[in-house]
This record gives sequence, structure tokens and C-alpha cells, in this order.
Amino acid sequence: MTDPTDPAHPTDPAHPTDPTALTGSRLEPVPDDWQRALAVVAHPDDLEYGCAAAVAGWTDTGKEVAYLLATRGEAGIDTVDPAECGPLREREQRASAAVVGVGTVEFLGHRDGVVEYGTALRRDIAAAIRRHRPELVVTLNHRDTWGPAVGGAWNSPDHRAVGRATLDAAGDAGNRWIFPELRAEHGLEPWDGVRWVAVAGSSTPTHAVDATAGLERSVLSLLQHRSYLEALTDQDPEAYCREFLVGAARAVAPRFGGVPAVAFELFRR
Repeated sequence: MTDPTDPAHPTDPAHPTDPTALTGSRLEPVPDDWQRALAVVAHPDDLEYGCAAAVAGWTDTGKEVAYLLATRGEAGIDTVDPAECGPLREREQRASAAVVGVGTVEFLGHRDGVVEYGTALRRDIAAAIRRHRPELVVTLNHRDTWGPAVGGAWNSPDHRAVGRATLDAAGDAGNRWIFPELRAEHGLEPWDGVRWVAVAGSSTPTHAVDATAGLERSVLSLLQHRSYLEALTDQDPEAYCREFLVGAARAVAPRFGGVPAVAFELFRR
């Protein structure tokens, strides 16, 4: 669930992009010989905390990126009723995506905070992969914790469910005998063209993307989630976004030739 106590959306320093989480061997560049990507996460703002600077850099070069969100984040602001919060956060997410050059934002409508890993979620994500036919799929940390370097902070159940289902759906989408109804009833032909799944927020990253060109827009992108940010922190929202995202990118730099970057754990297919 997206709320101020979730360690993936911190006022707490124990966060997946804490510099101590990113020590280790040199990170390799994320491959760039692709044209289409689909980013799949649980909540509005997950991508803005996780990898919007990379997305901005990709769209600058003409790559196509679409967003798929499992929920509308309706349970994310304690002081706002879900019936009001869901549409509000959906609007903010669309505005946020537009800042980094993303015009396609889809919502699956699963309930915020109680997303369940299983065949229904895998089917929804596999259907989106078949529609968008990406070569790169992006998601957020799917593991139980953010890793020992940040004190083993427990990950959100929604993040775990969506991240794991995304990794599985990348294979499901290419198998005609898994979810055959997607083809028979919806005309969605199998797509076996996913070459990589890149996981943001991993405590064991392997690759990175230069954040230099997109960093300023990533700040502006996160800032579009103003309703959420104002509930999260008493700090000036722009100062908060800038401090968090610039700090996170600089934390990756020692492992990426001194260049501020967004780190990913890359799974090849």
C-alpha cells in the first residue's frame, strides 16, 4: 500500500536507494538496442521514486515507453477517502508520466493494498505485454525486503505481488497455451519478444542508466504527485523531490563511472 509508512516512499532513511545499498562491483549499462518498453508497477508514484530519470532519457531518444499500474493508489492518503483519492492519484500519475514523455498510462483496477499474486494478476499483465509488445519490461523490487544494507526493511505486499507477477508474465505472454483466452476472446497474439526485465529498487543491481539528461525532469515528474507528497512530508515538496532523487542518482555514480544514474537488476530472457 502506498502510504507514508511504506519504506519505499520514505521519510525514513532506510530506503532502497540509500547509498549503502549500492556498494559493490561496477554496474553495466542497460542495453539500449530496443524500441518499446512497458513499465509495470503497483501504485502511482512508484515509477517516479524508482526510475523516471531513465524513462526521460529513453523517450528523448525516440523510444516508446508505456506505463501499467495495478492500482489507482486509492488507499495511499490516510486523510482522503479512497473514492476521492483514486481519481485524484490517477490524474496526478498521468500528469507525472507526461513530464517524462510517456503518453500511455493504463490502470488495471486491482485494490490498493491487497493486490494478490496469482493467475489473475499474471493474466492482466500478460495481456498488456501482448498489446504493447515491448522488448524491455520494467518493474519494482519484488523481494520480501529491501535488503540487509537498509536494515532488511519489509517490502510492500503490493510491490512484491506485482513485481513477481511481472517477471512471470514476461514469459506467460509468449506462450500460446498459457491464458489461451487472451487470443481466442481478445485477439491478443502471443508476444515472445521480451528480451529483458529490469527491476528498479533492487538491493542487488547489475546495470544502470545514465540519469544526467533526465534528472531534472524526474524531479518535476515526482512533484506532480503533490497531494501524496503533502501528506507524506512537511518539507517543501520541490526541495524534498530534488534532495531525494538527486541523492539517489549520485549514490549510484561510484559504481557507474562517476555518472549519476538509475540502477536496475536486469533479468535476461
